[in-house]
Formats: sequence, C-alpha cells, structure tokens
Amino acid sequence: MHAKLAGSSSGVGVRIKLMSLPIRSLQGASRLTDWLLRSGGRRCLSRGMRLVQFRRGGGSPEVRVGVQQREGGELVDLNSFDPSLPHSMRGFLERGESGLDTAQRALSSGQHLVPLSEASLLSPITGPDKVICVGMNYVDHCLEQGVAIPSEPIIFSKFPSAIAGPCDDIIHPAQTKELDWEVELAFVIGKTGKHIKEEEALGHVVGFTVAHDVSARDWQMKRNGKQWLLGKTFDTFCPLGPAIVTTGNLSDPHNLGIRCRVNGRVVQDSSTNQMVFKTEALVSWVSQFVTLYPGDVFLTGTPPGVGVFRKPPVFLKKGDVVECEIDEIGLIRNTVV
Repeated sequence: MHAKLAGSSSGVGVRIKLMSLPIRSLQGASRLTDWLLRSGGRRCLSRGMRLVQFRRGGGSPEVRVGVQQREGGELVDLNSFDPSLPHSMRGFLERGESGLDTAQRALSSGQHLVPLSEASLLSPITGPDKVICVGMNYVDHCLEQGVAIPSEPIIFSKFPSAIAGPCDDIIHPAQTKELDWEVELAFVIGKTGKHIKEEEALGHVVGFTVAHDVSARDWQMKRNGKQWLLGKTFDTFCPLGPAIVTTGNLSDPHNLGIRCRVNGRVVQDSSTNQMVFKTEALVSWVSQFVTLYPGDVFLTGTPPGVGVFRKPPVFLKKGDVVECEIDEIGLIRNTVV
C-alpha cells in the first residue's frame, strides 16, 4: 500500500538438530529456528495447516470451513468432521486452540475429503471486525518514490465489504479512471488482545495469506480530501486467499518472495524482508488503539512497481487479469470486469 508522503522473547526450549541435516538444509533450518524462537515456541510444527472457506460443488450456497495440508491438495471438510463447528472462519477462529486442535485431528484422520475440483474456494476470512492496512511499509517502495522511511506505522483501513475471493472478479467502478494493483502479505488474528507486547504478538496471529490491495488512485490521492479510505474500499477491492497458512507451514513470513503479474507480465517482484515494520511490531502498535479480535485482517504494505508511479502511469482496465503470489502461501488470480 502506498501514497506519496511529503516527508518523512521469551526464551523457549525449541531445538533443531542442525548437525544431522544436509549442508544445503542448514540455512533454511536456521531461519526456521529463529522464527520458532520469536514466535514463543507456539506448537508451530504441529500446526502446519492451510485453513480455507469453500462451497461444495452442485451449486450449494452453504459456506464451509476446511483445511489442507498442502497447496493444491484435497480439502478436509471440517463441518463434516465435526458438525458442531461454525460455518465461518471467523466463528471457527473464535473457538481458539480447541478449533485448531479439531482441525489437526481432522487433517490426520484422512476422512471427509473434498477434491479441489469439486469445491469453490472463497476468501479464507469474511466478515471480520476489522481490515487494518499499513502504508509505506516496504523499504524498496519508499526508495521508489524518493520519500523517507516512516518512523512509525502508517495505518488506515478498508471496510470488510471490500473482501473478495481468490478467483473473484474485481469490479472496475465507473467513478475511477485510475485503478491500480498492490500485492501484499496479510495476516489474520487468532486470539483477542489489547496492549499486546511485541514479544507476545505472534501468539495472537493464526496465519498468513495473500492480499491484493486494489486502489483507485484518483480517490486516494486527489479526491475526498486526500483521505485514503474511499479509494481503497470499493466493493471487491480486497481479494484474499487462497488459504490462511499457519506459521508451522512457513519457513519465515518475513523472508518470502512476493510478486504481482498483470496479463502475465511481472510488475512487482520483491521480498517480504523489505518490510519496515514486521508482524510483531504491527500487532503491538495497533493494539494500543483498538482491541484485536479473531478474524481481524492486517494488510502489511506493498513493494515497488505499482502503476501510478510508472512513467507514464499505467492503470488497470476491464479484461485485465491480475495475479498476486507469495512463496509458500499461494496465488490469487482476479479479472477486472
């Protein structure tokens, strides 16, 4: 996310036996050890899951909650495994640890499988209490514009009604002539908290997903008193997906390749290691002001390559296909209509 600016652990007993690993694995294992230590040792390895919302084939309107072990794999229908579970990801996350335990058992059971070909993936979270966004949060994006790196997080929001699914169409509003793309890493809150300490922040995060912060630049940067909200929150301006990937499935969310393609052409290509404020800092900062609830979504900023700062500027038009992808999480593909 961006707009042009005028100025400016706890120790835990987590061990990985590095000496027993092949040499080529040492670097990755070291990163994983660091991530586990910073996350407070939260049973991460037992929680390697991909949480999804979906509808079954046959035109059923019923939303269901599911889990995958790997990208592209079959879904386990959690509502079939345990009919007492809510039929929304927000409700499921409100179950806390017991819900995640149920998902782990369901995944291990190998039962109630649904092939992806017989399911329609939805946004992995819908109807959250908040969609919290962070502006100017990539070093290389700040350098792209020649502006100072922020000294504290720049926070704005989208309305939850902007959320769309990983394959849903993006509606090009008649009100804008400057529709732009922004690939982003998003994370989802799994535990209620207020005034959260940075060293405890990751204990409040259930996992990560891919986000597209669709932006109407004229409304963001020229209209509405240059307040960002309206330019960011038209319907369908927040595609998410394909899954909420729990921390146990990620080597390090702050060291992942992140890219965006428009009609097959790469327009953004960077790494989440360019983030100015990482997940822990964002959770701690925002929780000073508001209570965070299970299902709340954070969009953590975009790397360089957005259309508005190209020379000349380039904007999306009807028929364009936008792919947002983050390593180890997945890809969302949305067509502008």
